[in-house]
Amino acid sequence: MPNFKKLGLSSEVTKVLKELGFEKPSEIQEQAIPNLITKNTDFIGLAQTGTGKTAAFGLPLLERIDSSNPSTQALVLAPTRELGQQIAAHLYQYSKYLDKINVLAVYGGAAIHNQIKSLKKPQHIIIATPGRLIDLIKRKAIKLDKLQFLVLDEADEMLNMGFKEEIDEILAYTPDDKLTWLFSATMPPEIKKIVKKYMDQPLEVRVNSKNEVNANIEHLYAVVRQKDKTDALMRFLDIQPDLRGVVFCRTKRDTRDLADVLLKKKYRADALHGDLTQGQRDRVMRRFKAHELQVLIATDVAARGIDVNDLTHVFHFTLPDQLAYYTHRSGRTARAGKSGTSIAFISGREERKIRQIEKQLSISFQQAIIPNAENIADITVEKWCKRILETSSKNKIDPAIIDKANILFGNLSKEELTAKILIHELAKLNVDSDKDLNDTFRKDVFGSGERRDGGYKGRKKVFHKKGGHRDRFKSRGKKDNARYKKRK
Repeated sequence: MPNFKKLGLSSEVTKVLKELGFEKPSEIQEQAIPNLITKNTDFIGLAQTGTGKTAAFGLPLLERIDSSNPSTQALVLAPTRELGQQIAAHLYQYSKYLDKINVLAVYGGAAIHNQIKSLKKPQHIIIATPGRLIDLIKRKAIKLDKLQFLVLDEADEMLNMGFKEEIDEILAYTPDDKLTWLFSATMPPEIKKIVKKYMDQPLEVRVNSKNEVNANIEHLYAVVRQKDKTDALMRFLDIQPDLRGVVFCRTKRDTRDLADVLLKKKYRADALHGDLTQGQRDRVMRRFKAHELQVLIATDVAARGIDVNDLTHVFHFTLPDQLAYYTHRSGRTARAGKSGTSIAFISGREERKIRQIEKQLSISFQQAIIPNAENIADITVEKWCKRILETSSKNKIDPAIIDKANILFGNLSKEELTAKILIHELAKLNVDSDKDLNDTFRKDVFGSGERRDGGYKGRKKVFHKKGGHRDRFKSRGKKDNARYKKRK
């Protein structure tokens, strides 16, 4: 694989890429950048979420902008405010050593008068959401008559969000001789209509993004009854406190209901859905990026534009209807060369869907066992004790307070004091019972009603650790000690 300089990028751009830690281009970048820098042709780039599409079009765009020309030369359409902000931030970074190139993002949910004020200054590149762009065009705040480049980013998602009419209206304001670059994860019929109507013999690049997106993602599924899904999620959160992820639900109501339950149980969670105002959405995202929240509960549409590189997990509370959405969802983790885990909560009848996803995406699923109360207590106590042992007490507490505590605890043995402290600590967990949440007795699927797992007493159990490391423990007693145990 070539480095970025061999793709035709200037030394000013490759210098900043090196500073940002980018060593080798992704597949879509390798195929798109040389064509977009040198060829005056329309372009279609098909690649999944997380494959580096922003740099694939953003770097050539910056190379082709004439900074001495004050007119708006490029327009990037994005489906969401968050994605627009990300694109603008990335272009600003990439242009660090280039002659001054003005980049402005305009979007709904922000004061339009401030954006109009900014547009009175020359803006070489504008990144916009469709609705706000039309408002600004009608107010004569934006002129696109000298536009040279139009980029449709996440084109399939813009159509899914109902922006077809807005795209048609926007394109009517642009010159016929502009170059149109369309980037999308999929090519549904609606995209093909746009290509046929607005693009002239486009060069098309399709990358095998499935393997790239999923290379560092571990795909798991847990078979659980619908009524037990919330408890199952809480157990996964309890057993791995450092987990950081997104939980995908089908509807806005589902996200609200799940977030309400988790908040009442004192989990650091919040919902992200279409009914939030932009201010509310911004507050949720700020808290999540600041690690004040452990998990976001989101719908597929609301999660578009989330730019967080340190997600360890993605949970599919319900499987998506469209195959592309599974790829979009799982691609939220394992970014920037890191590993991640995707866990789908399914009913017994949905196992056939898992096999279909495996076949169509060329990935492999393994079954995860939902942790039980003993698993959670055992790991919680171990981590808690290690934190206590690592805590320095020197000069950090008044000796008089220590003496008072020793007097109060004086009649307790070491074992009694330890037991009381652990009871107090374990009371913080949300495991109300040791009920087995794994749906392993399913006559409707297997006919016999027997345990599909055949029982695990006495076997070695595989505990899934963050980063893919696994330690083996022998089971103890009658309880099943499997944590994230996988069945092939």
